[in-house]
Amino acid sequence: MRRLLCNEARKFHEPHRPLAFPSPLACSTSLNHTHNIVDSNLNWVDVAEVHVQGEPNAEVALLEASRGIKPNSFALVNLIGLACNLNCPSFGQQLHSYVLRSGYFSHIHVSASLIKFYVRMHSFSDAHKLFVEIPQPNVVSWNTLISGYVHAGQFRNALSLFTRPEKSHVCADAFSFTSALSACSQLSLFKLGSSIHCKTVRLGMASGTVVANCLIDMYGKCGSVERAVRAFSETIDKDVISWNSVIAASANNGHIELAYEFLHLMPKPDTISYNGLINGIAQAGNMEDAVQVLSSLPSPNSSSWNSVITGFVNRNRAREALDMFCKMHSRNVHMDEFTFSIILNGIAGLSALTWGMLIHCCTIKWGLDTSVVVGSALVDMYSKCGQAKNAESIFHALPNKNLVSWNAIISGYARNGDSARVIHLFELLKRGRDIKPDGITFLNLISACSHDQIPLEIAIHYFESMINEYKISPSTEHCCSMLRLMGQKGELWRAERLIHELGFESCGVVWRALLGACGTRADLPVAEIAAAKVIELERDEDYVYVMMSNMYASFGRWEDVNVIRGLMSKKRVRKEAGSSWIEIDSSISSL
Repeated sequence: MRRLLCNEARKFHEPHRPLAFPSPLACSTSLNHTHNIVDSNLNWVDVAEVHVQGEPNAEVALLEASRGIKPNSFALVNLIGLACNLNCPSFGQQLHSYVLRSGYFSHIHVSASLIKFYVRMHSFSDAHKLFVEIPQPNVVSWNTLISGYVHAGQFRNALSLFTRPEKSHVCADAFSFTSALSACSQLSLFKLGSSIHCKTVRLGMASGTVVANCLIDMYGKCGSVERAVRAFSETIDKDVISWNSVIAASANNGHIELAYEFLHLMPKPDTISYNGLINGIAQAGNMEDAVQVLSSLPSPNSSSWNSVITGFVNRNRAREALDMFCKMHSRNVHMDEFTFSIILNGIAGLSALTWGMLIHCCTIKWGLDTSVVVGSALVDMYSKCGQAKNAESIFHALPNKNLVSWNAIISGYARNGDSARVIHLFELLKRGRDIKPDGITFLNLISACSHDQIPLEIAIHYFESMINEYKISPSTEHCCSMLRLMGQKGELWRAERLIHELGFESCGVVWRALLGACGTRADLPVAEIAAAKVIELERDEDYVYVMMSNMYASFGRWEDVNVIRGLMSKKRVRKEAGSSWIEIDSSISSL
């Protein structure tokens, strides 16, 4: 195929000024041979490809092979694609410079190729800037950037671009809608997804197989099984993806019987069909049934096993997840990055360092330790096992980092009490152009401020920055974290005021957090207000009785203590015994 493209490039070669690439530091005998071929007037795109195949440093090879060339638009598209495939950022930037000088920027396919290049290099700010600078962006460049955002997990950016009013003159096609619906699926944006569905109906695309499959998936992930089934029934040409999507939509929302019905109606169910069923059963907590379905499959793949392992981990049954992982390994089932990510998550919950190190060795053997998914899970696992330095070493070794990676390392240091390191990493994250902190980042940052005598005003500054600068609405978790911090600093009057300022007066969880904060500072008046609110909103008298009994005792109000303990005895309120676990010789024991 590439040979054919090169031949076509010869037909459309247009003379322009040569590329002003810098000379590389060294030239080999093969480089001289390359220039002899160029001097013989053979096509230079062929030369570039042949030359790179024999060179360990692809970027230097491309720069050398391209000196003095005058590529046309067709060849530029191919060379930019080559820079993408070979991960050559400098060469791609040189091509971008040549495109601007030679006037090819307005060429539709050249500009779209450059956007794709920057997306592949994870430089989304450059890709977006390039898109904005295009005089008349078409649907190709639009789709390239939207799909790039989706594949990178930046779903809100994808939808923001899709719904931009100033770009409304660009007519969306089926590919545009599939990307937008995929983003809605991941964010569970039912209303926006329904609005996009209406638009596809108006344009006559809703019954097309590809768009319809995305609609089924979107409605399923938004929890609307009825609409997912309706979209399936309205699909004209159902393919295997249509069937698998409606099975998954039914099973994942607890409609197991309906999923079985679709499975039996499906002409030729495949492994993915059963995986959707297994995943739904596991999510419902019926792990024994999920294992039974897995055992009935003649050749379950890694996704089948992953669904069961995920189910055990999510149900806090990490030991059984480890058993399934060992069985998967013993049967030589291919393990992917999600397999290791899931089991590492389970191990992190147990703080089972020995098992974590063994599985880390497995990821190195499979060549997945530098994957951003596995790497982030390793960072989280080592952090939860108290190995913060190992976690940071793995973090810095990752060739590509996403927000999950950053949150994992920041959370790790916050959990291990190193607030200075948390703040340092947060400032590093802020300097980046393409990754912005989210609510989880700020939650860890605020939590870290409770250590090392960090002044309360610093935590308040970060909290206000989250709201005002990053436009992140505070959640109940953010509010509770601030309440605990204010209680620790003896500012309970500000804590109570914060609840009203944020509009969480009717949320029992935040009043419970305030009551807990009162316990650390023995502020009885505020505690009594919080206790009344917890009983009113949550009806959780047991927790209130225990907390207030302890607080009255600390103030020497023994009559009130006796009254509360009498109520506890009458209602048979008892403190639950705590439990813990420890890893001894690779065995996990409960205490």
